[in-house]
Amino acid sequence: MLHHQPAVRHLLPSVTRSLGPTIRISRRTLLSRSQGSASRRQALETLNVRRLSQEAEDYQRTRRNFLAAGAVAGIVSFVFTAWKLKEALSDPSRLDSALPVTDPRAGGSRKVVVHDEEGREIVPTGNATVPEFPRTITLPAYSLPAAARGQPEESAATTAPSTLLIPTPVDAETEYTLVGVGTRTVSFLSIQVYVVGYYIATADIAELQARLIKKINPIASTLVSTEKDELRQNLLDPIEGERIWEELLTSGVPARSAFRVVPVRDTDFHHLRDGFVRAIQARSDKKGDERLTEAMRDFRQLFNRGKVPKQKELLLIRNKDGYLQVVYDEGKKAGKQLLGSVHDERITRALWLNYLAGKKVASEPARNSIVQGIMEFVERPVGTVALQVV
Repeated sequence: MLHHQPAVRHLLPSVTRSLGPTIRISRRTLLSRSQGSASRRQALETLNVRRLSQEAEDYQRTRRNFLAAGAVAGIVSFVFTAWKLKEALSDPSRLDSALPVTDPRAGGSRKVVVHDEEGREIVPTGNATVPEFPRTITLPAYSLPAAARGQPEESAATTAPSTLLIPTPVDAETEYTLVGVGTRTVSFLSIQVYVVGYYIATADIAELQARLIKKINPIASTLVSTEKDELRQNLLDPIEGERIWEELLTSGVPARSAFRVVPVRDTDFHHLRDGFVRAIQARSDKKGDERLTEAMRDFRQLFNRGKVPKQKELLLIRNKDGYLQVVYDEGKKAGKQLLGSVHDERITRALWLNYLAGKKVASEPARNSIVQGIMEFVERPVGTVALQVV
């Protein structure tokens, strides 16, 4: 065994060298772990739990607010998109191609005429309850009963309002063309009362065209763009517009016209009468006139009736003499029936001015639409009616 001892001694230094670094590395590892544990303990001792809790709560609150805002924005965008889609689908106008900018019919505010399922021409009103008005209406010649026609003019000034009068076919029927339409609203809440449209006898439009054109340019047959703008400003001006229309109506131009009134909610004749009476009184400057007082009393009697359901038609007609005829269609088989007449031109003139001109009109949208309809007339040669047909 002794001969093996030198070999063992020779191997010991190499084994010691190989194990030495391992032992030293292990020693360093143990020391570093102890130092890390000490630093963690120090961090835990200085930890602010309340601050961390507040930071976590703030983070969750911010996250919750962002999520809520995103949800609300998503709902709003969904509702808005659905509303715009419904609006586009319910739009009655269908334009296949755009008109050139130079085309006079390309005005965005022009009246649009469409056709219903039966092929009749209608004009959208923009009202959900009364969505359209006919472009033209045909009315017979309403006349007084035979008994009233045999009486003197003084006693036959007003037809008896207690009975409905069937139109007497004395003359041929007259076609009326729609000039403008709008909705009458009341109070600061803009509560809708009725839709009103202004019609002029088609045969009488030429005279109205000629008179309005001559007011701007005495030698013209139509008006150009700048002249139309001047006429539009005059008609929309509270003072000048009232002067123009009063002069026209006093001279019997247009000779025959009518206002078509269709309620958008259930109402009654008394409510409609009160509005009409206030309009007449506001524009009547002749106080103490017995004839006007009597005409006003007769006018009130015409509306001594009951309910007027929504979507029923009431016509205020101004005949060639300037007298008022009130016609009502309650939707029964008998059709339109004459309620009565008032033979004083001042009544219709005041009523008409209530819609056509002045500082405060019954319906501003209707007045603007009527003025736009007049512009469509004067841009065409006298004797033609210009309407955009889709």
